[in-house]
Amino acid sequence: MRFFSTAPPSRRSEGPVHVRGTFAAFLGLFVAIVAACSSAGPSASPSATVAITPPGTAVPGGSAQSSAAPSVSVAASPSLAPSPSVAPSPSVAPSVSASPSASAAAFPLTLTDDEGTTVVIPARPTHIVSLTPATTEVVYALGAADRLVGDTNADDYPSAAKAVTHVATYNSVDVEKIVSLGADLVIAGGDGFNKPSSIAQLRRLGIPVIVVYGADLNGVLHDIRLVGHAIGEASGAADLTASMSAQFDQIKAATASLPHPRVFYEIDATKEIFGPADKSFIAQMIQFAGGDPITTGSTTIYSMPLENLVAADPQIIVLGDSLYGTTVADVVARPGWGTMTAVRTRAIVPIDDTVVTRPGPRLVEGLRDLALAIHPGLVLPPLPSASPGGSAGSGSATPSSAATGSIASPSAT
Repeated sequence: MRFFSTAPPSRRSEGPVHVRGTFAAFLGLFVAIVAACSSAGPSASPSATVAITPPGTAVPGGSAQSSAAPSVSVAASPSLAPSPSVAPSPSVAPSVSASPSASAAAFPLTLTDDEGTTVVIPARPTHIVSLTPATTEVVYALGAADRLVGDTNADDYPSAAKAVTHVATYNSVDVEKIVSLGADLVIAGGDGFNKPSSIAQLRRLGIPVIVVYGADLNGVLHDIRLVGHAIGEASGAADLTASMSAQFDQIKAATASLPHPRVFYEIDATKEIFGPADKSFIAQMIQFAGGDPITTGSTTIYSMPLENLVAADPQIIVLGDSLYGTTVADVVARPGWGTMTAVRTRAIVPIDDTVVTRPGPRLVEGLRDLALAIHPGLVLPPLPSASPGGSAGSGSATPSSAATGSIASPSAT
């Protein structure tokens, strides 16, 4: 999947490569991620109140629904990005503040989503619709698959998600179908991943919609907890994020004392060269994995000129776009690339971009894959045999070759 724009991609594995509303085709993955990284967190935008009434109930124009629902604040902790310009925190685990009733998943609930919108969820959702592959994985990981009635045609994990009624593609949301399914909660992707007009239409019809968009690892953990609260699985979400956080910390600790080679994560290079933006999700993943990320020099632009990449001289090139057919031989044959250390030494490593860039429960696998791509001899503890949430979390997936320590050496062609 390719994107052809200088706008930042937002979660490649959530769809293929999503570039603020532009896809070349939908392979069904969300960097979209490469996590577009705005420096503002979920609470940065002003809080807007949306009146949510049960499906089928008319919503008075402009009037906000009053509610005695207990207020639940699910707050992300400060950014963890371990770049020189962002002070790393000692732990990846974000803090979540919730009222006592929230921990018991009492409804109605009032939640604030990543766009600062206050959403009232009247009762425990029984007909959930997920509009991103990552949030679909979260719903499965939290054991709520029996309540998932709709997802996107990009959802490919776990395999059961392929059989769920598809209500969205990379560029459209079928609002009528969502209504026909009796949806009482929709989980949408922010940063333009799902069209704001579709989200607004669903809300006008009285369907609660929470929008998630985690720009960094803390943001992803925050969003898993937010989704957990919204679907009535707060305890499982807390367990899952605690396990993920501990594994992130293990990998970060395992690579901390190792040399950090210069690493370029290639998102795409068919027309322009796309890689991680400064302070982006992927840059943070590379640093946790024991590399020194080569970024575009901007926090909002994911493209870079060839001369800048040549000047940065990557020692390792990780091919996120190998999933879309790019090979080591393709990179070696590119005009102007031959002077780079990674190309001269054939330190070019294909990787499963899905687990690296999809902001969900399998990010631990993605971080392991990255760490072993950068440090092939690294010994890491095995993944847990089962995810805390129960069904399809990071621990229940079949480990990739990198996760088991058998990834090919960077010198492999």
